[in-house]
Amino acid sequence: MRREARSVVVTRTTCAVIPKQHSTSDTCMMDEEELVMQFTEERLLITLGWIHTHPSQSCFMSSPDLHTHSRFQLLLPESFAVVCAPGSTPSYGIFRLTDTTGMRTILDCSAKEAFHPHPDLPIYTDADKGGHVQMKDMPLEIVDLR
Repeated sequence: MRREARSVVVTRTTCAVIPKQHSTSDTCMMDEEELVMQFTEERLLITLGWIHTHPSQSCFMSSPDLHTHSRFQLLLPESFAVVCAPGSTPSYGIFRLTDTTGMRTILDCSAKEAFHPHPDLPIYTDADKGGHVQMKDMPLEIVDLR
């Protein structure tokens, strides 16, 4: 029996783009997504994930977060979501949906309201604690499109 060698692809986050956006007390939506697409295409970048805050909550993936991230992960299985919760410990988390249970649960969910419960299953996991994301002290360009 012959085993194929698996290649490891290393992708580095070199740029964080802050899009135009609008928000309410508990939501934030990106505006003019085409500007982000234009920027990433011009710079030959790919979108690895997204970052957002929970300024008055703990560090977790809410139901809107899970639904938002499912679209990222459907397009790029390695994608991740960063949640910053400055008033909590831990103050940030790097998450992804679990490959089978999480993705299927969220993609099959038909709830209409933004905040709604999901089954008590392992829907998401830490991407940086034994996962595929590693934190390194490297330069990061911040681009503000607002």
